[in-house]
Amino acid sequence: MTTTAPTTTGLTVTPRPWNARGKADHGWLYSFHSFNFASYYDPKYMGVGPLRVINEDRVEKGTGFGTHSHAEFLIWSYIVSGELEHKDSMGNLEILKRGEVQFTSAGTGIRHSEYNRNKTNDNHFLQIWAKPDKSGLKPSYVTRNYPDELKKDRLVRIIESTKRHGGEKGENDPIPAESDVSMDASILSPGKTVTHEVVGSGERELYAHVVMTGKTQPSEGGARIKIGDAVIGEGDGAFIKGASGSLEIESVGDKPAEFLLFDVGK
Repeated sequence: MTTTAPTTTGLTVTPRPWNARGKADHGWLYSFHSFNFASYYDPKYMGVGPLRVINEDRVEKGTGFGTHSHAEFLIWSYIVSGELEHKDSMGNLEILKRGEVQFTSAGTGIRHSEYNRNKTNDNHFLQIWAKPDKSGLKPSYVTRNYPDELKKDRLVRIIESTKRHGGEKGENDPIPAESDVSMDASILSPGKTVTHEVVGSGERELYAHVVMTGKTQPSEGGARIKIGDAVIGEGDGAFIKGASGSLEIESVGDKPAEFLLFDVGK
């Protein structure tokens, strides 16, 4: 059951339980949908700000998404484990591995495929979509790497709005996005706390997602984080409103918690 946990500071955290998400099991693809996607529809879960899709996908070895089209979306893949081949109509071809984030601005239109060519191991990744600030963008592509040691016990900016981006192009620098979206990642050890500084003034919305280690949330133990008075575990998300200035996140499980934190405009 989803409950809202208000705090004395005005912060409101509404969990999105892992097993309340949309689910698809196609054999070759096992997926949970945090927001509306494909045949899953619930008017309460249209997204957050410009953020429209967070799918936690597991692609069986030797299978994948065939060539298909996209337009007018920002689409990025956060690789958790295994390998994922990306091939597109812009001429890009690469094998993505853990720690890498591949970002595509589909703009006026692209075609791509995502395939797990590995014959031994399945692939686990998060597929994330956001609406851009403007239409008709020229399609673009970038991959950057954010290794575990970089994310250990700190928040690392992965995606940053072009309006806030400093233009850095290093391997571990944030990827610029034409949308009012910031995304951080962390691998937070039990008992540790990180603080997120809200990226802009005015009314902001935040959303957190804890990465799963298995196909279901552990019945006992596992990774968990605490935001305000709410505790969420593997596969759970949380809608966060009323964060003023900064937001503290504590790891309260019995194993390191890998999670993503989105900071978006309304």
